[in-house]
Amino acid sequence: MPKSLELSAYRALVRRSHPTKYSPSKDRPSGEVLWLNAPETGNGLAILDLAKWLCAQRDGLSILITTPDKLTSPCSWIIIDAAPSEHPNDIATFLGHWQPTVGLWLWGALQPNLILAASANGVHLIMADADQVGFENRRDRWLPEVARDVMASFDNVLVRSEPAKARLTKLMRSSVTLELSGPLLAGSLSLPYTQSDFDEFSAIIGGRPIWFAAAVQPNEVHTVLAAHRHALRLSHRLLLVLNPAGEEQASACEAQMKDDGLRSSVWENGEMPDDNCQVLLASAQNEFGLWYRIAPLSFLGSSLASGQHGLDPLQAAGLGTAILYGPNVRNYMPSYTRLAAAGAARIVNDTRALGGAVAQLISPDHAASMAMSGWDVVSQGADVTDRITELVATALDAAEGGNY
Repeated sequence: MPKSLELSAYRALVRRSHPTKYSPSKDRPSGEVLWLNAPETGNGLAILDLAKWLCAQRDGLSILITTPDKLTSPCSWIIIDAAPSEHPNDIATFLGHWQPTVGLWLWGALQPNLILAASANGVHLIMADADQVGFENRRDRWLPEVARDVMASFDNVLVRSEPAKARLTKLMRSSVTLELSGPLLAGSLSLPYTQSDFDEFSAIIGGRPIWFAAAVQPNEVHTVLAAHRHALRLSHRLLLVLNPAGEEQASACEAQMKDDGLRSSVWENGEMPDDNCQVLLASAQNEFGLWYRIAPLSFLGSSLASGQHGLDPLQAAGLGTAILYGPNVRNYMPSYTRLAAAGAARIVNDTRALGGAVAQLISPDHAASMAMSGWDVVSQGADVTDRITELVATALDAAEGGNY
């Protein structure tokens, strides 16, 4: 397709600039590599959740994320790197090293040379989460045709909203169909659990009220146990499943419960709570999937004291538990904000607030209403994630050399 004079001028200008001498962060993994470029800042949780989901759907897939956000890779098959500059030398190094099969471009912030070079190298390009802003910057406004030329390189374009669709309809000159998919939102992979443990524990508990305190830090244990004692005044059969933030805290927790006069059992010792047990100590760090499914109400710890950062609340909400949390959750603030706005989560600041919230929300009606709201929030981004997954899988299957 013929390119505009503006694009030719842009490319000539970039060639006269100095390359940044792009250097990849690590070796290319074997097998398929999906390149996920996310130039918009502040959406790191959604980006990582999407990457983990895509890896879970396809054996052997590695994902390269290029983003200005400071993200930490959750696993070896997700690689975090910086995108190259627009200089042809940097782009050649980037594409020659990573050799991506498919490129997934989130939002706008187009890099014309990078996109055109990737397309020329046979990379199937998908754009998702496109908004009505982000396709022009002040520096390039004298090149109004560049974005139109570049957008023709994408095989699929998913947009966030009707205004975005209207904006890009004017921008596109190619025959690519714009799909209205909604915004990309953080979701959550379902945590695993052992069905036999769930069945046995549920049978023993019966209809007894239960709440779960997850990843409780040493400086939060007293607050949680005091809140439980407060709630026991109104619900004397209430059972707390206490999960310390580290297994090494178990003995200190047991001593604290004894000092507080609370009758306890220890899950790791094979002990099941009888009718007299008030607290079940469950120190394992890999069984949240079990307790979130069992408990209608959960307090997500590591959130009360300053300097703490909270737990992923979408993991809890996706498994049907209502959520209480402290004010220090900056690592997951967007997710907590979404859940709190929907009525699926409530913030508590101290012992009195936590105890009162547990006593009030442990009732089946309250907890079920919050849990339903939480499920709605978790499900909001499912359609766009499913559509991206479908497009990526189709492109990988169709790519020449897709199987190594």
